[in-house]
Amino acid sequence: MKPQSRVWRWRMITGTLFLVLGLLVIICSTIGPAQISPVDVLAMLLRKVPWVGSIVPRGDWPQSHETIIFQMRLARVILAVLVGAGLASSGVVLQGLLQNSLADPYILGISSGAALGATVAMLFGLGAHVLGVFALPLIAFAGAVVTAFSVYNLARVGGRVQVSTLILAGIAVGSFLSAVTSYLMITGGQNIHQVVFWLMGGLAGRGWDHVAVLAPYIVIGLAIMLLNVRNLNAMLLGDEPAQHLGIDVERLKQVMLMAATLTAAAAVAVSGVIGFVGLIIPHAVRLVVGPDHRVLLPSAALAGAIFLVAADALARVAAAPEEIPVGVITALCGGPFFIYLLRKKKEPGF
Repeated sequence: MKPQSRVWRWRMITGTLFLVLGLLVIICSTIGPAQISPVDVLAMLLRKVPWVGSIVPRGDWPQSHETIIFQMRLARVILAVLVGAGLASSGVVLQGLLQNSLADPYILGISSGAALGATVAMLFGLGAHVLGVFALPLIAFAGAVVTAFSVYNLARVGGRVQVSTLILAGIAVGSFLSAVTSYLMITGGQNIHQVVFWLMGGLAGRGWDHVAVLAPYIVIGLAIMLLNVRNLNAMLLGDEPAQHLGIDVERLKQVMLMAATLTAAAAVAVSGVIGFVGLIIPHAVRLVVGPDHRVLLPSAALAGAIFLVAADALARVAAAPEEIPVGVITALCGGPFFIYLLRKKKEPGF
């Protein structure tokens, strides 16, 4: 394929994903007890856009519909976009660095650290009087970050980090923290139901405050990743060939692991443990666009956002009026795909 044709194909793929995401945001914003048409939702959104809003006529919808969309539904959908994009982009980076298609953002113990932090916060009410609604996500975020960087330091020998050592350290530390979390749940008393629901992952009850907490980490993390996509491509050749190309391999590992960790940790802290997004999305997108991270990373971020927005919508309607944790939906989709990856012999390794 000629370079010009390849660039056009990449632009078409990312443009299509962006269009699908926009349509899905509008459609999923209509889901709820109050019936609001997609056309009205689109008009409401356009009226908020500078220079465009002044020429969009106001429909005959009641004011309460605008309150429902902007104060409740849209915040949750945007949060799903951020969480999905954050988890998927982190998965792309970790799979590239570790050269393992079965790696995901939780391989560094991120989920176990966040789960332990959230469990402690819920069972003992840490920070609730001072931090209010932010206590749980902030403590979960702290647990995830501390765990990930502890795993990194355990795997660091002589100033270098071996991939196999990093994976094993993540599994060992994650297993230990999961055991501690399980013990606390057993002795947790009445708050056990709240802990279990958080561990299943979900976006119920989240609002614009949570979007404001999460957005900076996702934006900054994605920016760092995108600025290093060419170097990440070189890492696919191995450490030594990348060094021969003038890349500071260890420095790149530190920067990219930090970006992936902070992005995934922030997403988990707000949404709870939502598995398989960082596993199935990067791999599925790689099968379509190839291994070039210049297109793989933005495409996976968009696809992750699409997947989680759709999964959250399904979680809301599948057992209405009850709500299924979105982590259950992603696991039902990710489990069979994970088995497919394990059985696939066409591309051994990464």
